[in-house]
Amino acid sequence: MIKAKKRYGQNFLKDESVKSKIIQAMPNDAMPVAEIGPGLGDLTQKLLERKKRVSAFEIDLELCDILKRNFSEAIASGELTLVCRDVLEQWQDLLLPGKYHLIANLPYYIATTIILKALEDTNCASILVMVQKEVALKFASSSGDRNFSSLAILANSIAKVEVLFDVEPDAFEPPPKVTSSILRIQKRTAFVKGKENESGLFDSPESFEAFQRFLRQAFSAPRKTLLKNLQPLAPKETLVAFLQAQDLPQSVRPHQLSIEHYHLLFNKIEYRNRKINNKES
Repeated sequence: MIKAKKRYGQNFLKDESVKSKIIQAMPNDAMPVAEIGPGLGDLTQKLLERKKRVSAFEIDLELCDILKRNFSEAIASGELTLVCRDVLEQWQDLLLPGKYHLIANLPYYIATTIILKALEDTNCASILVMVQKEVALKFASSSGDRNFSSLAILANSIAKVEVLFDVEPDAFEPPPKVTSSILRIQKRTAFVKGKENESGLFDSPESFEAFQRFLRQAFSAPRKTLLKNLQPLAPKETLVAFLQAQDLPQSVRPHQLSIEHYHLLFNKIEYRNRKINNKES
C-alpha cells in the first residue's frame, strides 16, 4: 500500500459507501468530468464505469505511474486523459476546452483556491468536492450566520450551494484530524464574456473579478463595520446614503448584509466610478 505524502496533504478515502454516495451525487449527463487528485483511482474507476469521459490531474508522480498502469486501457481508448502535473499550473482561464463537471477530494490547504478557480471558469458547470467541514460551511452559509463571508456571497451569486453530508476521519487512510464534508455547487448559469448571463449579475468575467475584489475589501476586517471597510472604495457619504436607503444602521457588520444588498452596493459604487472616469476622459 502506498503511503500518503504530507507535502501533498494526502488522505486516501477507503470507505466504499462514501465513494458510492459521492458518485451518486454527480449529475447524470454526458458532460465530461475533470477530476483533481485522483489518488489511487477509486473514484476514477467508478466514473469510468458510469461511461464518463474523465480528465484526471495528479501532482504526485508516483501515483501517476500507478494510474498509468492500472488505467492503461482507458487511457489508450481516450476515455481517460491523465495529466501528471500541478492542476494550478495547467489551469489558466479554462481547465478544459468544453463544458465539464468538476469532482475532487481536495487537500485542505488548497481547497478554497481550487473552488474559486472553478467558480471563475466559465466552462465548469458544477463542482462536487470533499473539503474540510469548516470550508464547506463557509461556502454554504447564509446572511447573518457566523460563517457568512465573501466566499458564500460569491458562490451563491451564481450557483446553488449545499453541503450534502459529512465524512468522518475514520473513512480515510491515514485519518485526518478534522471532519470532512461533501460540498456541491451547481451553477445556475455560466457567465460568458461579451454576453449577459441569465442571472443578469455579471456581464463579463471582468465584472465577476471586480465583484471579488469588492467583496475582499468588504470583509477585509470582519469585526469592523462595513462602512469603515469600504471607505477605500467610495466616499463615506455615498456609503451612508446607501445604508439609509436600505434601512441599515451605520454600525452594520459585513456578515449582516444579504447577498442582494452586496450586489446593489457593488453596482452603486461601480456606477459612480464609471461616471467619474467618463468625466475625466
